[in-house]
Amino acid sequence: MKKILIRILLGIGIILLAFVLFFVGYGIKAKSEIKKMSPAETKEIVAGIFAIKDSFSNLYLVKDGESYIAIDAGNNLDTVANELKKLTIDPEKVIAVLLTHTDGDHVAALKLFKNATVYLSRQEEQLLIGRKYRFLFFGNKIDAKEYSLLDDQQIITIGTTQIKGILTTGHTFGSMCYLINNKYLFTGDALSLKAGKIEPFNDFFNTDTKTAIQSMAKITNIPDAEYIFTAHYGYSNDYK
Repeated sequence: MKKILIRILLGIGIILLAFVLFFVGYGIKAKSEIKKMSPAETKEIVAGIFAIKDSFSNLYLVKDGESYIAIDAGNNLDTVANELKKLTIDPEKVIAVLLTHTDGDHVAALKLFKNATVYLSRQEEQLLIGRKYRFLFFGNKIDAKEYSLLDDQQIITIGTTQIKGILTTGHTFGSMCYLINNKYLFTGDALSLKAGKIEPFNDFFNTDTKTAIQSMAKITNIPDAEYIFTAHYGYSNDYK
């Protein structure tokens, strides 16, 4: 009986050690990939569009009258709050948050935007309700009791701002880019910008890089687009 118990405990110990080593290795690799990123500094990039730098990521704000529309919600609530203060922007004036996807570094400050309606793609909801998993058997969570779902190519208007959702799966199951007023393309983690060219996002963080590359084709021939804004690799005013 004692030998059986010892074997069971030894087996459990080996499994736990394997998990620890796996997560340590994952953390080291993740830090290495993050060092490659180059987000934009907090500032007004072009009239009415603001970048908010939060560690290794950006969220963006689009001004609509006296209100704002946010694209993503950052990696850390306190950092986002402090960066908004630098720009004298009241987070309670944010009336909508367009989530490109639901990874933790894109949703952390949702609580800050108390008056905002949260939008995400219909496919991305699978990660929130347990139908799909982001990592091993882990899904994603967001700090919002209610949210609105968008379909591929769906166009909505918030205030005077026209928004088109473009499904770009690959980074996650429901990653979505947003084309605002036919001019400004917000890509989240659908791609990266390096040396003035678009490239696939870091393979290490993608659910399916092959699919992500195929999805990029959907956002590379938009007739009137002028700007590209990424979540981790800054922006470009030369869409073409």
